[in-house]
Amino acid sequence: MSFLDNLESNLKNMESREERGEQQVRHKRSRDAERARAEASAVFAEQLKKGPYASELLKQVTRLGHATRTKAHIAWLGTTLRLEARGHRLELRPTPDGVAAVFIENNLEARTVPVDLGGNPEKLARQWLESLPPIPPPEVLPEDFE
Repeated sequence: MSFLDNLESNLKNMESREERGEQQVRHKRSRDAERARAEASAVFAEQLKKGPYASELLKQVTRLGHATRTKAHIAWLGTTLRLEARGHRLELRPTPDGVAAVFIENNLEARTVPVDLGGNPEKLARQWLESLPPIPPPEVLPEDFE
């Protein structure tokens, strides 16, 4: 290997090390920001998970959903409470500023509403259930009339 080839190889190695170093710094900053965000929202996540608001919201969604023949599927995903019915979702997400209710339609965030954990969850349950598409009527087949 000639001197110039060796020099070129060394320069390429140094450049790739610098790029990797920059990527590592960006990745570390991203992780640190995410950790700080999680720590700031931890208080609200705890209130959502262990407080009376979430359980009362689930009761209201079940009660109101039963009246409209709507079954809501409920799941906790980490600190997020997810309700799903008829292809639409409502997610209660803790943030550093409080809890946000995110209405998701067709896998797109339609709107976000701040949640008062000391308030009445029936209003939020009604808003979400009223935003659901109507239940399609059952298909009537001709052989059903014979």
